[in-house]
Amino acid sequence: MKNNRLFRILYYILENGKVTARELSDKFEVSVRTIYRDIDSLSGAGIPIYTIQGKNGGIEIAEEFVLSKSLLTKDEKEQIMVALHGLENINKLYENELLTKLSALFKMKNTNWIEIDFNNWQNNKIHEKTFNEIKSAILSKSIISFSYFSSNKEETSRKVKPARLLFKGQDWYLYAFCLFRNDFRYFKLSRIKNLEVLSVKFEENFDSLALKKEIKYENTVCIKVKFERKVAFRVYDELSGDITEDDKGYLYAEIEIPNDYNLYNYIFSFGDGVEVLEPAEIRMQIKEMANKIVQKYEI
Repeated sequence: MKNNRLFRILYYILENGKVTARELSDKFEVSVRTIYRDIDSLSGAGIPIYTIQGKNGGIEIAEEFVLSKSLLTKDEKEQIMVALHGLENINKLYENELLTKLSALFKMKNTNWIEIDFNNWQNNKIHEKTFNEIKSAILSKSIISFSYFSSNKEETSRKVKPARLLFKGQDWYLYAFCLFRNDFRYFKLSRIKNLEVLSVKFEENFDSLALKKEIKYENTVCIKVKFERKVAFRVYDELSGDITEDDKGYLYAEIEIPNDYNLYNYIFSFGDGVEVLEPAEIRMQIKEMANKIVQKYEI
């Protein structure tokens, strides 16, 4: 029990820097006298830990001290390597340097388990550049500005305090405090243009910020849809509800979707492989849009 507390005290001081005996006493629920005994034990074990008396005094560890690799179990070492390999794949700036050093330190071979590529199949690297610039702005607490193309067809200029990068569904998003809306908002990275990291800093700490993982749409509609067999791969990839099949191979599903441009964009993305069965007003709207498209191609 004591040894476990000694390691916890050691890690706590390494993480927080100079601390007081009273702070450690409250943290580990022991007396101040016990804390001083623990400090003596750590010092006796060769840890360069010392106390400073006076108004600005406290307990701290020499800056050059490094925890021995033997303090980590084999499983802990493997978890560190796996986590860092994932990080390295979303930030090529590391160039494997950190992984190489830790592989040598732990005497463990690095395992390739994940590959992340921001580029599309045409090797367009703009999203990777946007991701890295936003990541740097989050770490440096820099306000960023950009042009944003929202789902209601508006283009707006935004200045935000970036908080987090989120991968959800099939896309990357920025979660940030928007100075234009005076609230937190999601921004899809592919819609961010003319990004600029400003020299203006912000003071807020967003480390403990809880992200909203669901977007509530006020105006949605449930549509009943019939799909041809040739688009089955997309149906099973993209729809999570009940999907039924008739004896001719047609697939049927019900989709809850925002009743705006998203609905029509999604339906038309299936080409002639889809038919909306209900509701009638949506069928009529699709028919009118299809007729307008036909008129554009009439000779």
